[in-house]
Amino acid sequence: MTEPVTPIFWLLAIVTFVGVPLYGWRVRGWQYATFAFIVLALSLPGAVITHARIMGLLPSAARWVVDAAFAYSMAAAGAHLAALVKPRLHPPAFRLAVSIPGMTFAAAGALSGLWLLALLPLRGTLTLLGWDRVLAFMRPLDVLPLLTAALSVITSVRLREEVVRIELGRDGPSEVSRLPVERYRRRQPRPLEHRPLRIVQIADPHLGPWQPPGKLRHRIERLIQQEPDLVLLTGDFLTMESGGTPGSLATALAPLRTLPGRCFGILGNHDHAYPGEVRAGLAAVGVRLLVDEEAIASTALGKIQVVGADYVSRNRRDHIRNLLRRCPRRDGIPRFLLLHDPSGFRHVPKGDVDLTISGHTHGGQLGLLSLGLDWTVLSRSPWPDHGLFGHGPNRLYVHRGIGFYGFPLRVGVPGEASVLELLGVDPVGDATRTLQ
Repeated sequence: MTEPVTPIFWLLAIVTFVGVPLYGWRVRGWQYATFAFIVLALSLPGAVITHARIMGLLPSAARWVVDAAFAYSMAAAGAHLAALVKPRLHPPAFRLAVSIPGMTFAAAGALSGLWLLALLPLRGTLTLLGWDRVLAFMRPLDVLPLLTAALSVITSVRLREEVVRIELGRDGPSEVSRLPVERYRRRQPRPLEHRPLRIVQIADPHLGPWQPPGKLRHRIERLIQQEPDLVLLTGDFLTMESGGTPGSLATALAPLRTLPGRCFGILGNHDHAYPGEVRAGLAAVGVRLLVDEEAIASTALGKIQVVGADYVSRNRRDHIRNLLRRCPRRDGIPRFLLLHDPSGFRHVPKGDVDLTISGHTHGGQLGLLSLGLDWTVLSRSPWPDHGLFGHGPNRLYVHRGIGFYGFPLRVGVPGEASVLELLGVDPVGDATRTLQ
C-alpha cells in the first residue's frame, strides 16, 4: 500500500491546476491559459503519483520532510506560472525562491509521468503473474526521475568552454552527415602556422530566470576576451519574462559595444513574439540584424559575406534558395549563412555556402554527450543536433546553445561557450581568400 497524499499537497495541486489557467484566461487570454494548462497537465499527474509512491517507501520520521518539499515545490510552480500572467524579470530572491524550484518541480513531474508510463506494461505483467516481490524490488525506481531532474539542473546551468576547430573547403558526403571536429576543453589547442578566423557564436541565450542579464553579460565578456573576428548571434534571445522587461536584452549584450562592425544577428522562432524588443536590444549594442539580407564584414583575414536568414516555419526550401539567389556569392570572399533552424541546411545548394551557423536544437537536449558520446534523442531526426555536419563541400556548425527555455531539461547535453576557429580561410590582400 502507498502512503496517502497529504491534504495540503492535494489542495495545492488542485488549486494550481484549476486556479492558474483560470486566472491566466481572465487576465491575459486563452493562449496563456492553454499554455499553463498543458504545462500542469504534463507535470502534475507524474508528480502526484510519484509523491504518493515515495511516501510509501519512507519511514514515518522522514515523510514530513519529503511532504514539505513537495508542497513547497508545488506552491512555487503555481506562483511562477501565476507570475507569468504579467511577465517580467524578477529580482534574485524571487528567482531562487520561486521560479527555479517551481520550474524544476514541473520538469521532474513531467519526467516522472513519462517514466511511470514506460514502466506500466512491465508492472502490469508482473502483477498478472503475481510476482509481488519483484514489484516491491522495483519500487525504488520511482525515485530515478527526481534524481535525473536534479542532475539536469546541474547540466543545464553549466556551460562547457571550448575551442572548436572547423576545416572548410573540402568535398564531403552526398547526404547531410556528421563530421569529426576538433574540440579543446580545459587544454590549449595545438599550435597553428597561421592565425585562424575566430568566431564567437551566441545561440539561444533565452534571457530569463535561469539566465538573468548580468549572468549573460558575464559570459559574453569571457567569450570576447578571445578576440573574435566576428560575433554571430543566431536567435532566440528572450523568454516571456525578458520579453516583458524593456531594455533587458541591451543590458545583457552590452559587452558587444566594444566590437563595432563585427557583430551580426538573426531572429529565431521565439524572437517573432517580441520583434520590437529584440530589434531595439541588438541596435543598442551595435549588432546588425540581418532579416533575409547580407552584409560584408571586414576582418583581419579579409572580407566575409554574411547572409542572414529570417526564421520561417513553412516553405523553407524556397525561402533559403530565393535568399541565396538574391544575395549571390561574391568572388573570392568566404560566404557564411546564419540559419536559426539547422534542419534547413539540406536545402542549401552544394557549393553555395562555405559555412552555415545554426542553433535552435539546444544540442538535442537529452543525450549522452556528458559521457563522451555524440548520441542524442535527435540523432535519427531531420534536425542536425550539435557539432559539425557536411553536405558536399558545404559545412554546418550547430551550437548547443548558451541557455534553454523555461525548464531545466538538459539531460546529458551541457550548453556551450565556444570559440570557433576556421581553418582554410587564408588572408589574401584586403578582400579575398582561398579555400584549400
